[in-house]
Amino acid sequence: MATLSVISFELVELSGHVVAKGTWSAALRANCLYQCAHLAKPGRRCRLLQGSREITPITPLAALDLSLGTCIQVVWLSSSIAVGHSQGHAFVAIKEDGRVVTWGDAGCGGDSSAVAPLLTEGVVQVCGNAKAFAAIKGDGSVVTWGNACVGGDSSAVAPLLTEGVVQVCGNANAFAAIKADGSVVTWGDAGSGGDSSAVAPLLTEGVVQVCGSFQAFTAIKADGSVVTWGSARCGGDSSAVAPLLTEGVVQVCGTFQAFTAIKADGSVVTWGNASSGGDSSSVAPLLSGGIVQVSGNASVFAAIKDDGSVVTWGDAGYGGDSSAVAPLLSEGVVQVCGNANAFAAIKADGSVVTWGNASFGGDSSAVAPLLTEGVVQVCGTVRAFAAIKADGRVVTWGDAGCGGDSSAVAPLLTKGVVQVCGNIRAFTAIKEDGSVVTWGSSRCGGDSSAVAPLLTEGVVQVC
Repeated sequence: MATLSVISFELVELSGHVVAKGTWSAALRANCLYQCAHLAKPGRRCRLLQGSREITPITPLAALDLSLGTCIQVVWLSSSIAVGHSQGHAFVAIKEDGRVVTWGDAGCGGDSSAVAPLLTEGVVQVCGNAKAFAAIKGDGSVVTWGNACVGGDSSAVAPLLTEGVVQVCGNANAFAAIKADGSVVTWGDAGSGGDSSAVAPLLTEGVVQVCGSFQAFTAIKADGSVVTWGSARCGGDSSAVAPLLTEGVVQVCGTFQAFTAIKADGSVVTWGNASSGGDSSSVAPLLSGGIVQVSGNASVFAAIKDDGSVVTWGDAGYGGDSSAVAPLLSEGVVQVCGNANAFAAIKADGSVVTWGNASFGGDSSAVAPLLTEGVVQVCGTVRAFAAIKADGRVVTWGDAGCGGDSSAVAPLLTKGVVQVCGNIRAFTAIKEDGSVVTWGSSRCGGDSSAVAPLLTEGVVQVC
């Protein structure tokens, strides 16, 4: 049972989806459901549906059709990393039978042959960092591969990863696993959070979510308190705001060198590198309440408020200054996605607003007519974006070499796409028939021809 404030509901797996059953105050907004969902499956983005109607984070629950009952379907989307795209150079696909297929840079996890016998069945979740992957199996055990120095070798903590793992989170160079008892296990580069011994007594129980910046981690505990470790310059030291993090935290988001925490009262606490979003004093009055979601890119945070408006702070050139599109961000925003130096926001009418560094996708004018309606998801690589429309088409923009140009596979992206995942320089799209389409940098997985026969059907998730 996941509980948050006055809302309580049970999440039940059902045919690959999750059904949320329970009761809640009709005076609340659907963001409370989103927050509970994030606590149940941290790091996963989702869509909430009542029947065929989509519920946005700002939908008043009083507006729901009670004739349909109090059952909300939660459709889980792709895993997310701190800055809105994977930092890796390879891809991993999970098939419906639990097998894993890998491709991309061999030294960064694209070659999983060393652990292949362990990946032939039973894999339920995969998490990647810059150069390695960690897979959770149905029995709660973890399999790792890729660059040994950044978490591809988990032998030092292997006895702790044989059972009971329910979530793995990666930053650039390390991993943190949450176990069913609420304890945390870390490995990888010690200075990046792979060594959590300094806060070990605080990580033995009660952890419900872990979020990574570039070289640090933040854990939320069941009592709403926060624990941080890893590189101090990347947010691993939160002592400056410690009194504000002892209770009430419901979500944490990271840029490369800072963190933002949302509290149950809708206020925000920030720490880490000031120029990367760790200092939000310039917009503090706008962050004192009503915040329902925060997204980050490399150096900027963007917060959605309960009225659908957006507040940004951090490096001005990379999206911290959104004044050029401010009128478009004053209401109706339901999702924000960041890549390294730009943002894309989806509005309730399905249109998209972009800002930040133009060459990173902050300027979407070349595809503007395609982004005026019907967009249901946006995903980024480091320098480009890809949007899925309600009819299953995909629209791309930004740096061509990082997936902004999908013309080579355009005929395959005109319909039927249900999910898109980006790593540092390439995209992968899953179609409704379970097949996969890739584009972008060949070295980073944009070319999947070497494993093409394995990707023609049955793929259910890509990381």
